[in-house]
Amino acid sequence: MKFTYFLIFIMLFAAYSAAGNNESCIECHTDESIMKSLVEIPDTYYKRYYIDKVILDKDPHFGGGCIPCHKGDRSSTDKEKAHKGVEKRPSADLKVCGDCHDDIAKTYQNSLHYTVQGLFNKVSRRLSQKEEKVFTEKVFGQSRRSHHASCGDCHVSSPAVDGIRSGFLSGHKFVKKDEGKTCAVCHGGSIYPEYTGKYSGSPDVHFQKGMICTDCHKKGHLHGNGNAYANKDEAKNSPKCKDCHKIGTEKKTTAKLAHSKHDGKVSCYGCHEEKASNSKDGFILGADPGNKKLLTTLRAIPISRETFLKAGIKMERFDEVPDYTSAPAHNIKKITGRTRSCDVCHVNKKGFLTKELLIKNGSKANEGLIFKMGPLDIN
Repeated sequence: MKFTYFLIFIMLFAAYSAAGNNESCIECHTDESIMKSLVEIPDTYYKRYYIDKVILDKDPHFGGGCIPCHKGDRSSTDKEKAHKGVEKRPSADLKVCGDCHDDIAKTYQNSLHYTVQGLFNKVSRRLSQKEEKVFTEKVFGQSRRSHHASCGDCHVSSPAVDGIRSGFLSGHKFVKKDEGKTCAVCHGGSIYPEYTGKYSGSPDVHFQKGMICTDCHKKGHLHGNGNAYANKDEAKNSPKCKDCHKIGTEKKTTAKLAHSKHDGKVSCYGCHEEKASNSKDGFILGADPGNKKLLTTLRAIPISRETFLKAGIKMERFDEVPDYTSAPAHNIKKITGRTRSCDVCHVNKKGFLTKELLIKNGSKANEGLIFKMGPLDIN
């Protein structure tokens, strides 16, 4: 019986493939000469939309052709008519992928990558109820359409940055993962360049060992667990240094002592991130906004009192929320100035947020993140 079902599936897939390959979409998007003729400059731009014909008969995603996902007119060879009603990002509607991947789609619909609720909440905490309504309709409601990650943004085509896309990851293949073209695009402002050493010239120790993003940020973290969270800090089972580096398993006595003394008082990044020693207002050491007793690395949030004035939003509660957020560092070093000497922090207080370094005209709540370093405990 199973063999019979298998034969039926193969026959249907073959039939669908034949129908799909007769579409005008396939005729144009698999022909380099046609694609080149439609693009003026740069002359390699066409590759963003060029489909590798070899994959069409191998991947079941193409069984029904292009229309089931992208819409449009499959019979027309005229560019304008063929693209009328085309869905450029069909997976922005999770129902499209959910027809086959129902379990993943149901889970992902509440994930922070899809809802981008973390971004919304960072701003909404500064707004009055009236302003929040305006922000939701005029600002977030518009920007969310391009900022949330659809299935295709990670598995088919690079996500857009400022409305510009770099095109297919690999000729419209459905790629399981390609962090350099997906993670790096959205998180390329600071996190990925720090990790690979593009900014400092010295990569994160984990990158040097050959680890990629998904070695820590597993599929379950990226797709979510089905629960809705206000921000990444609330999310359960987020990756932590201690998942691999258990306190008490250190080989050196000095490391074991340092970790036991600082556990719960300083984040791992506080000591093992070298950049914090030489930063200004953008990346610095201070109190964790969610736990003022914890010293950690902070980043300045790109926001000011004038950010949403054009939308008529003054941010009436601006001073209630700091302009810094706790930032998991992605340029970890095993040995830094802080791990070598206690004096760097306890005497010199190098790299710490101070009143002089606070963002000019920033939130009054910023002062609450200036960490009050206690005396050196040598007992």
